[in-house]
Amino acid sequence: MLSNTTDPIVAVATAAGRGAVGIVRVSGARLAPLIAAVCAKPLRPREATYLPFRDAAGEPVDHGLAIHFPAPHSFTGEDVLELQAHGGAVVLQLLLARCLEAAAEVDGATGRARLPGLRVAQPGEFSQRAFLNGKIDLAQAEAIADLIDASTEAAARSAGRSLSGAFSREIHVLRDALVHLRMLVEATLDFPEEDIDFLQKADAAGQLAALQAQLAAVRRRAQQGALLREGIKVVIAGQPNAGKSSLLNALAGAELAIVSAVPGTTRDVVAQTIQIHGVPVHVADTAGLRESHDEVEQIGIARAWNQIESADAVLFLHDLTRADDAAYASGDGDILASLQCKLPNGVPVLDVWNKHDAVSAAAQRDGLVLSAKTGFGIEALRSRLLDIAGWQAVPEGVYLARARHVQALRQVADHVDRAAGQLAARLPALDLLAEELRLAQNALNEITGEFGADELLGVIFSRFCIGK
Repeated sequence: MLSNTTDPIVAVATAAGRGAVGIVRVSGARLAPLIAAVCAKPLRPREATYLPFRDAAGEPVDHGLAIHFPAPHSFTGEDVLELQAHGGAVVLQLLLARCLEAAAEVDGATGRARLPGLRVAQPGEFSQRAFLNGKIDLAQAEAIADLIDASTEAAARSAGRSLSGAFSREIHVLRDALVHLRMLVEATLDFPEEDIDFLQKADAAGQLAALQAQLAAVRRRAQQGALLREGIKVVIAGQPNAGKSSLLNALAGAELAIVSAVPGTTRDVVAQTIQIHGVPVHVADTAGLRESHDEVEQIGIARAWNQIESADAVLFLHDLTRADDAAYASGDGDILASLQCKLPNGVPVLDVWNKHDAVSAAAQRDGLVLSAKTGFGIEALRSRLLDIAGWQAVPEGVYLARARHVQALRQVADHVDRAAGQLAARLPALDLLAEELRLAQNALNEITGEFGADELLGVIFSRFCIGK
């Protein structure tokens, strides 16, 4: 749920741990009395001032920079005070405690508390206030958290584009087009007796077709952005000694998993996130799939199947040196049958033949042929994984998006398609057409937060770090 947005708030805005600089941030209305208590003098707006931060006895807690951002020219849109001190955890906690203490002290000039109700901020509350005060929209607010959490350079750059408003601007263009179409439909509904056909005269069908094309382009970029943020989960599966651990090590470029000629070495899941052209790929090595009476190995096999069932893609690894072994081929057939039963529809299974280096002349096989030992075929596998994920380089740049954005755009597309169907009918039901356009606009507005439930906002901002 959304927190009380009228309380002044304070928090340490830098990550926990030691550092050269740490920041304590305060946001609220009328911070001048608090500034006088902690800084002992007024501050010039947006100008860094070096001074001692004073405790209740007037002794310095630390020396640092104080900056006052008067409303509305601040991140949150409220008065903001930033105290930049040395980055020790104890120092910052002392400074945080001093702000709370000074806020509760009685101001001699007014006889009231200096800053009544000052409390420690909840996670994401500063960004929440920036959104509620119109400084940023919801997509930009989410981009702040995504920029902090970015695990690749491409994801960081894409989050920066979203924070600058690139994604939001495209959403606003779509929304404006929808509003204009709604206006035309409503005009036709309001003035049915007029001879002028508003929809035909304004080429509503052409406008709707153009909107569909724009929407398709935005959806493609949003899907790429979501892929940059979320990545894909790839599970390596196969019989024992097919080289699954060696393949994980080859993809990661490090010795992460134990490699042994002894079957059943891998008993648990070994996972690593790698980058392929900036796309995070979460790769999991699993226990070899076979019938086993070993209790520990059975647990590992059960965990392997759990990983497989939640995968975005499965690398079904085969051993080229045993390709002509009937028993081995039978085991692969059993695994394939289980994969077909247990995997959700649409999850790709890529056949990969390993140990190219150990055969004199590899027979033609369906799938990729590689050697985890020598690296032969690894780059081809990396490219294939990007293809499976649906990654495409977008020349004009990708903005970071979330799964909820992709889902909302899918809903918009569904409503717009139904609206196009109504418009193309011999006798269009204009009231249904207007309703589909209204629902499409509502779905768009949920992305930027111009229309959304308090529960959704609460969930989004609660996942931010404290101080943001």
